[in-house]
Amino acid sequence: MRKLIAAAALIGAATAAFAQGAVAPAPNGIAMPEGYKDWRVIGVSARTDNNTLRIIIGNDLAVEAARAGQTNPWPEGTIIGKLVFPQRADPNWAAANVPDGFRHAEFMIKDTTAYASTGGWGYARWLGPEQTPFGADANFAQECFACHVPVASRDYVFTTPAVLP
Repeated sequence: MRKLIAAAALIGAATAAFAQGAVAPAPNGIAMPEGYKDWRVIGVSARTDNNTLRIIIGNDLAVEAARAGQTNPWPEGTIIGKLVFPQRADPNWAAANVPDGFRHAEFMIKDTTAYASTGGWGYARWLGPEQTPFGADANFAQECFACHVPVASRDYVFTTPAVLP
């Protein structure tokens, strides 16, 4: 009986930790940014190559820079996040596409000293609703960086901030 109670307590603690957002860091040591679910939107995108919708969010520094048009370069300490969703047609409105589950969350952290080998940005990604860290080891960030090289003239950032009135 004691083993059953101990197992139940362990499961309860693990469930509580997961519910509170306890997520393992990326293989390069980057932790999931706290409070990112409450960050403000910088922009949106829809990728036609993989049929995903992306909500681009940022920490306060990123949002201020985006609103001021000071994004080339982005300021030190900027964190940009992308929340990625597969998309499907809305059954109630055929002209609209809507999220269909959750694919992953990815982040770029601007620190030109710590991440000099990847254009001044640290990269991290967590897959699925379980938020499993992406990458076998710290070298996964080189794959991210290689994808961002074509936008080196934009400080390695694909995102075009939405212009608000």
